[in-house]
Amino acid sequence: MIYIVISLSIYAVIMAGLAYIGFKRTKNTSDYLLAGKEIHPIIMALSYGATFISTSAIVGFGGAAGQFGLGLLWLTVLNILVGVFIAFVFFGKRTREIGHRLGTNTMPEFFARRFNCKFMQGYAGVLIFLFMPIYASAVLKGIVDYVSRYAAASFNVVLIVVGILSAVFVIMGGLKGIMYADAFNGTLMFAGMAFLIIFTYSLLGGMTNAHTALALLPSMPDVAEQTTGLVKGGFAGWTSMPKTGTPVWWNIVTTLVAGVGIGVLAQPQLSVKFMTVKSGRELNRAVLSGGIFILFMTGVAFTVGALSNVAFYNATGQIAIQAAGSNDGIIPAFIKFFLPEWFGGIFLVVLMAAGISTLNALIHTMGTALGRDFLKQSLKLKTETIKLTRISMGIGLLISVLLTYLSSKLDVSMAIIAIGTSLFFGLCAATFLPTYIAALYLKKFPKKAAVASMIAGSASDLFWLFFIQEKTAGSLQICNLLFNTTSLVKGTSLQTLAMVDAIVIALPLSFIVAFVSWAIIGNTKETEESGLQIGSE
Repeated sequence: MIYIVISLSIYAVIMAGLAYIGFKRTKNTSDYLLAGKEIHPIIMALSYGATFISTSAIVGFGGAAGQFGLGLLWLTVLNILVGVFIAFVFFGKRTREIGHRLGTNTMPEFFARRFNCKFMQGYAGVLIFLFMPIYASAVLKGIVDYVSRYAAASFNVVLIVVGILSAVFVIMGGLKGIMYADAFNGTLMFAGMAFLIIFTYSLLGGMTNAHTALALLPSMPDVAEQTTGLVKGGFAGWTSMPKTGTPVWWNIVTTLVAGVGIGVLAQPQLSVKFMTVKSGRELNRAVLSGGIFILFMTGVAFTVGALSNVAFYNATGQIAIQAAGSNDGIIPAFIKFFLPEWFGGIFLVVLMAAGISTLNALIHTMGTALGRDFLKQSLKLKTETIKLTRISMGIGLLISVLLTYLSSKLDVSMAIIAIGTSLFFGLCAATFLPTYIAALYLKKFPKKAAVASMIAGSASDLFWLFFIQEKTAGSLQICNLLFNTTSLVKGTSLQTLAMVDAIVIALPLSFIVAFVSWAIIGNTKETEESGLQIGSE
């Protein structure tokens, strides 16, 4: 316990100091919302990575790898290719250039000024504020789960303490304070994960022995008995992809890999980072460091999660999810039972760093979405922007804390953290990605087509989540209340669709609506006026 107290005390003091530095260096709205657009590329890369990789990746997706296996490493591949290389080179540079030219401070404002459409700013702002708390609560749950399990403390008490700390860190310092803190958090995360993977391989007799044991594990008679339910769902071992078309395959490929791997391109809390650097050249410099960081964070989490099965089996005769009691409990249980006590306290700080860095960015984005994009810009309230944003941040944080509390009452066998993360990433992709691409690369794309795409993408994604996709519809319970079933297609000839993630349906539909609308509208005057917002590139 002494290690926990010392580690957390030092961490809290440093974070408070960074928030104070951000507060003192915040002189205007641009400083508060975009860090003055003068952030060093290494700090930006660490901030981007630390925001992207949270406790949902380490605890939630690490736990998912513990349950389903190394197939999740495809998400690492997609994270680096799409989330760093494509995001920085093809999205980041043009976002920075156009955003600076239009004087935008948030993603909804970027859309509004690019397409000369205030509705888009208000609609995007409300959507972000209403649904980002789901992602924020997944991040919070990852932090609180680990702290409460490791320290044998009350889940509710830890939740309140973490909520208060986050409020102090983010509301006071603005984006400058957040990015300074992110760079510090990213450094902690990298060091902690490096030790974790080295220790894990050492514990299991080296890399070759560890992976050989993991490959052979499903053949053990007692393990086969423990994985009966998974095997029926398509599970084929922790070193193999599940059988194509099975429930486990659909979950890994469409929800966990595609949902997050593609959805990252349209994340408002990440895209705003591109506008904090001085030039496109700075983003080129950030690609390598960002890629290495993401590789180390996700690759280590997914590998350790899968290998934890060998450690638990050797020690208890049980696979990871049986020994830990839940998907989200695998990584916390592994740290507590197998790593040195002193590292448990330090790793608690690593997870705090991962969670707080992402949570800070999410709370900041929720605050700007409601405060600036909706209340200030759409409803034209006279209150100062920074004041409105801070109040909105507080509201967003309270909602996130409440959702975290409610999620702790759900079925513990569910991958709540991973599902909550992929749900929001998929919603953002379906709503914003076609419009975002058009804003960056199609000079004469009409605003009506952009609006139609955003509405079609968000409406179809939410309908699928609430009424078709069984794992989310069953949790949200609205379909059950209205129609007395967990999915509208359950028990029909279309019941396979209940396994398909919303992004598979909603994102293509959003693209189709965007380009069909463009074809129908054609070269109207509106199209030409919309193109004037970006000019020649």
